[in-house]
Order: sequence, then structure tokens, then C-alpha cells
Amino acid sequence: MRAFDVFTAKDSRHAVALLAEHAATSKVKVLAGGTDLLADLKFASASHAPDVVVDISRIEDLRSIAVTGDGLSIGALVTHTEIMRSPLIRDMFPAMVNAAHTIGAVQTRNLGTLGGNLVTAVPSVDSGPTLVALDALVTVLGPAGRRQMPLAEFFVGPRKTALKPDELLLEILIPTTSLGKPTCFLKFGLRKGQALALVNVAASFWVDRARNAFVAPRIALGAVAPKVVHASTAEAYLEGRAIAPEAMVEAGRLAVGDAKPISDFRASAEYRRDLVAVLTRRALEGAYELAKAKQSEK
Repeated sequence: MRAFDVFTAKDSRHAVALLAEHAATSKVKVLAGGTDLLADLKFASASHAPDVVVDISRIEDLRSIAVTGDGLSIGALVTHTEIMRSPLIRDMFPAMVNAAHTIGAVQTRNLGTLGGNLVTAVPSVDSGPTLVALDALVTVLGPAGRRQMPLAEFFVGPRKTALKPDELLLEILIPTTSLGKPTCFLKFGLRKGQALALVNVAASFWVDRARNAFVAPRIALGAVAPKVVHASTAEAYLEGRAIAPEAMVEAGRLAVGDAKPISDFRASAEYRRDLVAVLTRRALEGAYELAKAKQSEK
């Protein structure tokens, strides 16, 4: 591991100032939980190793989980374990809890942060599909101030995001229009735990009770494209359609066309396409079961 300088940020604005100070002349990395970065540092070649690391792990203003006037705000430094333990998240979005539970081992979940998981931006990211299916937004801070964008646009490609070198991810926001929206996350890997997803899928929709129809359906696919993507063809097919098993099967078939899987040593593209069809159907079924359960509680 090549030597580098470490600077500890006191708050988010200090972190951005440190990034702005060093990004122009040095390779800079941000340290949050460290579960991805430390592994990268260990194996990085000299040409890719950072000169400077900005440690943001002590910044308290990035650790909150709260409902605001804009929606459910989750700070970038909230850990996967904190997501699993949050009463707010467990009540409104059990799919987020299920997704967090699939990330690594207990030690990884205790240290790893939601923001770090998203910024790493691997195509198989487990926290991404549920948030994309909920139309989540991200807020970033740079020298010019704050800007906000859909999470689906924050992901640019494998390990690439829309973050500039002098910007910091502050917050993940699930908008008020998605609060409590029935959502289901499913992951298929080669073993039960500590496995990269061959395919992961999240589905969400509201139910028009009068017509028993899909409203605002969202389907997000992971590990089958360079980044987490919407199954937009399947979403358009479901909008306003009566909820029925055959509609969910057809949505799964259409979602296959929205995926661009590759073949690698873990699975073939054909196998991944089959998984997309099956998991999309099952995720829609799971979201519907959750919707019915919430209705029966009223």
C-alpha cells in the first residue's frame, strides 16, 4: 500500500473544503466506513492509489434518519445496521431492511455506510434497486453549493457516479410521494450470504383500490446493466392495468428486454435474463402482498 496523507473533516462543509483544496492537484479519496476503500487501497496500483484521503467518518450531521417536509431523509453516513434497526425504516420500507441484511457480514454492515455503498456504484449494489424503485433523490454538496438529482441519474456506470472530485454525498431522500409505498426487494446470489448478486430486483407500486390496478409502478434491476436501471417498458405496461398474476408474468417478460446482462464466470447472460423474469414477477407479488397486509391493518 502506497503512503498517503489523511485529513479529518469536522463537518460536511469542511470536508468539501478539503476536497476542493486537494482535488485539483492530487488523487483524493473519501473515507466513510472504509469497507470498500480499504480493500481498494490494499490492491491499488501506484497509478490508481490516492495521494490524499479525506476522513468523513466523524461527521455527525451526516448520520440522521428523519421524516422532513420533503420525505424520509437518510444521511450518507448511516450504516446498514442502523437502517436495519431504524423503526421508521422498518415501518415504512421493510424492503430497505431486507436489502441491508444482504450486504456482506455483520462486521461490514456495522461499519459500511449507505452513502459509501452508493458511491462505490458497482452494478450489483444491493442498496440501489430499492431506492431507485422509490424514486429516491440524492443531495450532494460542492464548493458552488448543493444540488439534487434522482439516484438513477447519480449512477453513471460501473464504479462511476455523477459526483465531481470536490463534491460530497450528503443525503438520500425518499420523497413524500413514495413514503410508505409497498416495495419488495429480492436478490439472487450463488450462496445465501456474503455473495454478490447475480441479479437483484426491487418493485414498488400503489394500489388503486377502486379498480384494483397498478399506480406508479417502479421496477429497478441490478447486476444486469452497467448501473442500476429502471425496467421502463415493464413499468409502462403495468401503469393503470388491473393487478393480476398474468400481468406480473408479462411484466417480468418485458423487464428482460430492459436488461443488458453479460456472461461471466458466475453466470451466463441467458441465465441472468431468466432470473430477471422470475424475480420481477416475485417482487411484484411481494409488493402486492405487503399492500394487502397494510390495507388489512386499517
